[in-house]
Amino acid sequence: MGAGALENDIQFLPGAGPRRADLLKKELGVSTFGDLVRLYPYRYIDRSSVIRIADAVPDMAHIQIRAKVMSRELYGTAGPVFQDIPVLPGTGGETASGIGGTAQTAGQGNGDGSRQQEIRFNAVKRMKVTVSDGSGMMELVFFKGIKWIYGKLEPGKEFIFFGKPSVFNGRLNMVHPEVDNVQDYAVSTGTGIKAGFITAGTMTGVYASTEKLRNAGITGKLMNRLQAAALNAVLPDVRESLPEYILKEKKLVPIHFALRNIHFPADQESLAKARYRLKFEELFYLQLSLLKQKYIRSRNENGIMMPKVGEYFNLCYGALPFPLTGAQKRVIREIRDDMKSGHQMNRLLQGDVGSGKTMVAVLTSLIAAGNGYQACIMAPTEVLAQQHFKNISRYLAPTGVKVALLTGSSRTAERREIHAGLEDGSIGIIVGTHALLEDNVVFRNLGLAVIDEQHRFGVEQRSRLWQKSSCGRPPHVLVMTATPIPRTLAMTLYGDLDVSVIDELPPGRKPILTMHATESRRPALFKFMKEQIALGRQIFVVYPLIFESEKTDYKNLEMGFEQIVQAFPFPPYKTAIVHGKQSNEDKKFNMDAFAAGRANILVATSVIEVGVDVPNASVMVIESAERFGLSQLHQLRGRVGRGSEKSYCVLMTGHRISKESKHRIELMCATENGFELAEEDMKMRGPGDLEGTQQSGLPVNLNIASLARDGILLNEARQYAESVLKDDPTLSSDRNAILREELRKEKYRIRDYSKIS
Repeated sequence: MGAGALENDIQFLPGAGPRRADLLKKELGVSTFGDLVRLYPYRYIDRSSVIRIADAVPDMAHIQIRAKVMSRELYGTAGPVFQDIPVLPGTGGETASGIGGTAQTAGQGNGDGSRQQEIRFNAVKRMKVTVSDGSGMMELVFFKGIKWIYGKLEPGKEFIFFGKPSVFNGRLNMVHPEVDNVQDYAVSTGTGIKAGFITAGTMTGVYASTEKLRNAGITGKLMNRLQAAALNAVLPDVRESLPEYILKEKKLVPIHFALRNIHFPADQESLAKARYRLKFEELFYLQLSLLKQKYIRSRNENGIMMPKVGEYFNLCYGALPFPLTGAQKRVIREIRDDMKSGHQMNRLLQGDVGSGKTMVAVLTSLIAAGNGYQACIMAPTEVLAQQHFKNISRYLAPTGVKVALLTGSSRTAERREIHAGLEDGSIGIIVGTHALLEDNVVFRNLGLAVIDEQHRFGVEQRSRLWQKSSCGRPPHVLVMTATPIPRTLAMTLYGDLDVSVIDELPPGRKPILTMHATESRRPALFKFMKEQIALGRQIFVVYPLIFESEKTDYKNLEMGFEQIVQAFPFPPYKTAIVHGKQSNEDKKFNMDAFAAGRANILVATSVIEVGVDVPNASVMVIESAERFGLSQLHQLRGRVGRGSEKSYCVLMTGHRISKESKHRIELMCATENGFELAEEDMKMRGPGDLEGTQQSGLPVNLNIASLARDGILLNEARQYAESVLKDDPTLSSDRNAILREELRKEKYRIRDYSKIS
């Protein structure tokens, strides 16, 4: 799009004004004319046909009738305030003599204005209008704007009415229908849009709204009028945003046609063409932006060359107490190819809970060590960093490679020793938290950075780690996540990264039986927990809240802990508690007690969602499970089933839960496949709300395309972007001048994804 009127402040749009403009900015983020025309309808109401009142039935979604006003009745709190003399059906406006209410001549001639002055409208609470089209009668009911509606709907006059039919006291009615003059009922020709009135007779767009907007009178009808005015103003300034050859090859309609018909479709076919054009363009530019960055990085020959596997890798691999899965071997080969290519590796490793990502990180770190470089593994929490350190130390024992742990809790003397070991190169692998990002942490020759549960780190934090290489070349980067990301979202959030997936669980891992239970089953649950403890097993009990919220009646952690202690008294039972408000020392003490088997039950918040590895824990009880998203429930469930014993996950909910929550619980009970669950989660909640992705955000805001619904189109757009870049990698040819110009826009510079690490 060009500039000009597109950048005009929304307050200067006819029908908006400063007060409405302020609300549109706050509620919908619409500040300019351009913002408004890029606010697309999310659904449409077909207003292309008029039906007879006789054919209207209450279960219809919306109907449109053309009918004559027969009479009006006004009601106050105590009953009728005013009633017209009804117009006789089938006449041109004549009234029935002798019939009437408190004002028998109201609505005739010029008497209506004086009649309006006699009526005290502040005492009127409801207005009923009876209309007829010759086939039948219908009642229209209004509760707001009564004075204006009363003046407009004079008996004997004909209007177009549009609304949802319903039945009250055995009579067909519509509450607050939209009202249009018959002369305005005309189908748009598509050659231009008349500003100032809704183009009735076409499909009407329905736009996002809020309660504040509706209360301020910014109705669906007004939004249509504002859109018509905005389009009239901006279309002369809108320039084509795709090259001519792309429009031809992809059979896309021009931008003017698309904008007109996305807001005011001439027909279904025109709407489909407009949608396809706008969605394709949005996804195409998104992928073109990401792939261009990836191409620029792949041309950089300045990556650290790691030509050999090395002795450390072989020593560790040969001493493993279990065989690697086929998926782990495949991923290690992909990583190995990157590290010896001479290019910097930037790879995303996705693997479900318990799939063996840590083992891949260890062996990858040993390839770096075998080539004379250091590796760091960064985790989001101290609990997870300590867990990694403990496991990695065990795996590295046969190799002699020195590993250290650096967290916020590390003591001063310990830190001094670690800093010295990193600077002189004696520490080969460092495991840590955000503490690794501190300026005084200096590496001798950092060659590999592994970032675990990367969504917990901001882009700026990751880039600081990226800059810590002291050998003049950026370290190889392996980004790991156990939060399954739908393929379409991975292509968007990490479109410029190479993606590896561990889609196979280690042998011997038994399925986790997931069950749903309500409060009435709690005695049976406690009995089952005691049976499991008697077998030597341990149990997680997870709560969504720490302190009681005034707005909810969910059991909080403290009440839950007391209930567990009463049901499982000491001795013989021992219950530990872990939550985010505790000090690191208390957290570590309680977690260690559970991990070492000194506590039978660990009551916790979702702080244990990531990284707690207690093979002896076989039961996960999730309280108020309806409060969690699918991905988070799946993460929590993955804390059990890590040993060889049969494991269970019990989802506790209230008796009355929403339809969506019920669907989530049913899905959890039906499948353990994290990627299936993530796809469903995205369909239900949208990509911006997915657990683990909301902090990352999408690189470009999508106005019309949906990652949940437009996966096929995203693939198509990505493949086409790849073909464009294959022919012209830097987009320097004349025919791609429009593409170069679009990619310079601010929205494509939100994040430099080539430095995701």
